[in-house]
Amino acid sequence: MAASPPAGGHHHPSAVGTTLVFLAAVGFSIKAILIKIAYGYGVDAATVLALRMLFSAPFFVALAIWQGRSSPPAEVTLRDWGTLVLLGFTGYYLASWLDFLGLQYVSAGFERLILFLYPTMVVLLSAWFLRERIRGRHMVALALSYAGIGIVFVEQLSAGNAQDDIVLGGTLIFASAFIYSVYLIGSSKIIHRFGAVRFTAWAMLVSTAVALIQFLATHRMAALDLPLPVYGLSLTMAIVATVLPALFMSEGLRRVGANHAALVGSIGPVVTLALGWAFLGERVTWLQVGGAALVLGGVLLVSLRRT
Repeated sequence: MAASPPAGGHHHPSAVGTTLVFLAAVGFSIKAILIKIAYGYGVDAATVLALRMLFSAPFFVALAIWQGRSSPPAEVTLRDWGTLVLLGFTGYYLASWLDFLGLQYVSAGFERLILFLYPTMVVLLSAWFLRERIRGRHMVALALSYAGIGIVFVEQLSAGNAQDDIVLGGTLIFASAFIYSVYLIGSSKIIHRFGAVRFTAWAMLVSTAVALIQFLATHRMAALDLPLPVYGLSLTMAIVATVLPALFMSEGLRRVGANHAALVGSIGPVVTLALGWAFLGERVTWLQVGGAALVLGGVLLVSLRRT
């Protein structure tokens, strides 16, 4: 999952920044395609998640060490570290685990649209927990987004797919997006104490540890006797759909600001729909395209900040 764009100031979009955000959006969008292809080899969600995290861990270890040497950490307490561990568990491990489970039942395109709702959930949770005001444009955005996902959901049910699978998979992925939204709100209160890159690196390493513990507790080592393409897909997922997009998005945001990044990043669900059609044979209907357009419009209305 992509990190939520921070509030941006008066940035003038640059070609390099725009390209970086675009590449990040494409990278994040490829994840679901790679997972679905890996499932075709008979591998389960826990194994794919563990391999993805294991292959990405060295990069985050390097980031944590580099950040630790380049700039001294703020004075953090044991409670701060405990909060980081909790957020790493929920925001990166649990949200990812639910997403991986959900992808066993629904299409990659539908999954990406549901995950893309997370900015609307942040608005609702902020109003509930932080007593932030919901403005008129937020209400319009929420109506558009959830009407759009409702249209796509009905279309999926009427397309001859197993209704129980669609409901179960959609619920799991919606729960993933919800938990990620809670993580974003929780991390906003503490991330400045560690620094964004250091916080992300350590939170990802916490997620890696939990994913490996889960795999070792539920599988025998013989479960790692997998077809070579599964390892290739997992390595690609770790680099192309996890580490590089996170770095590209961070640098892209610095160059172009949150508003422009939100606009460019909205290409993500479109890319997933196209790749799902091209590589997985997922059908794309006009009704699905219309629902996706409503979701994208609603999310952009929430994400774009007035200057």
